[in-house]
Amino acid sequence: MCNLYSMTTNQEAIRRLFKVGVDNTGNLPPQPGIYPDYSAPIVRNSAAGRELAMARWGMPTPPKFLEGKNSDPGVTNVRNPGSPHWRRWLGVESRCVVPFNSFAEPDNGTFGGKAPVWFAFDETRPLACFAGIWTRSTSVRKVKEGETTNDIFGFLTIDPNSEIEAFHPRAMPVILRTTEEVDVWMTAPPAEALKLQRPLPDGALRIVAQGGKTDDPQQSAAGPAGRLL
Repeated sequence: MCNLYSMTTNQEAIRRLFKVGVDNTGNLPPQPGIYPDYSAPIVRNSAAGRELAMARWGMPTPPKFLEGKNSDPGVTNVRNPGSPHWRRWLGVESRCVVPFNSFAEPDNGTFGGKAPVWFAFDETRPLACFAGIWTRSTSVRKVKEGETTNDIFGFLTIDPNSEIEAFHPRAMPVILRTTEEVDVWMTAPPAEALKLQRPLPDGALRIVAQGGKTDDPQQSAAGPAGRLL
């Protein structure tokens, strides 16, 4: 499970790596700490090709978990996409990839506390992506905001590999490793696309930072533009 990640690579690198044809993000600053309900970039399908757009992190919560509540902050991580609640968003029109450079899990005591432990492919934090879904939703996400209409997203999780299991024994994000995997996720029928819901091989990730609520954008800014080769 992941409720904090960073996205600090410039948008030109995102457009190039994910074959984006339309960019609706405007000026996209580095985001060294993205938390639930923050607005962040996603790449989704559109009539004009792949589109880079901003969306709020958190898909609609299943109604049974909202009884007695007057707001829905959203669900960030989707473990069971085959459930009736999530199946409606498995078509290619609702799939997206979520660019990231690193993501965090809480410290289990290895480093002496519960501060975030940051993971990436290597110390340069190369650009990568989670397998996600998105929709447009009208709801009350925060009581002080009232009812709003937003593009929103979440990403899939799966059993952790060995690096993540040491800190979070139940889940890790579904990470796409190649341009071919991105193409399958964005275009294939659901049954084929969901075969990508699998953990990374052991040894694929490493700890790149510990203890900060954000990850240093200077380190990823100096690193490679992308990982999908």
